[in-house]
Amino acid sequence: MQLEHLRQEVHYANIMLPKAGLVTMHSGNASGCDRERGVVVIKPSGVDYDGLRPEDLTVVDLDGKVVEGELNPSVDTPHHLYLYRNIPELGGVIHTHSPYATSFAALGQSIPCALTAIADEFGCEIPCTPYVDNQGDHIGEAILKHRNDAPAILLANHGVFAFDASPRAALKAAVMVEDVAKTMHLAMLRGHVRSLPPHEIAKWYERYHTTYGQRG
Repeated sequence: MQLEHLRQEVHYANIMLPKAGLVTMHSGNASGCDRERGVVVIKPSGVDYDGLRPEDLTVVDLDGKVVEGELNPSVDTPHHLYLYRNIPELGGVIHTHSPYATSFAALGQSIPCALTAIADEFGCEIPCTPYVDNQGDHIGEAILKHRNDAPAILLANHGVFAFDASPRAALKAAVMVEDVAKTMHLAMLRGHVRSLPPHEIAKWYERYHTTYGQRG
């Protein structure tokens, strides 16, 4: 992927965050990684989404050194970089405080795989890490320690990280986390929810990832 195309993709992912109701004001961020060049494009710190332009995004190397851009990168950049350095298949990372998913995080609760929509997209529960502070690599380390096969994770008392092979794929995961969290929240108001059996989860996940949509 050319760097300019990646910049456009990261810009799209960022401006979609408020449109999807996942962030307010200037909270949250999206990034994308160019593995060939060893750089990451990320939202600048404290910049509102409504005026964000592709050229405003900051480019850093995998050690966090700014290589392009006039604005300081997001304060969450170290967490993004830790994930890129330690999960080679990642091409996009998104961090939000989306309300329904973060309500689970506030309780320190994983989102159980009790919906076929969760089975489709995630193939397992969406886990929640224990609380960690924002110093050093603590957040990245907690994500690596507690993640499962789902492309998203909750951070207790904090929010959501979603990650996938591209910024758009990570955006989809972040949107779906919030969507299923809302449904699960409503279900839990009415009663106890039960996770789908593992073999049923596997069936839905396999169908969704092999036959769903238009494939060449």
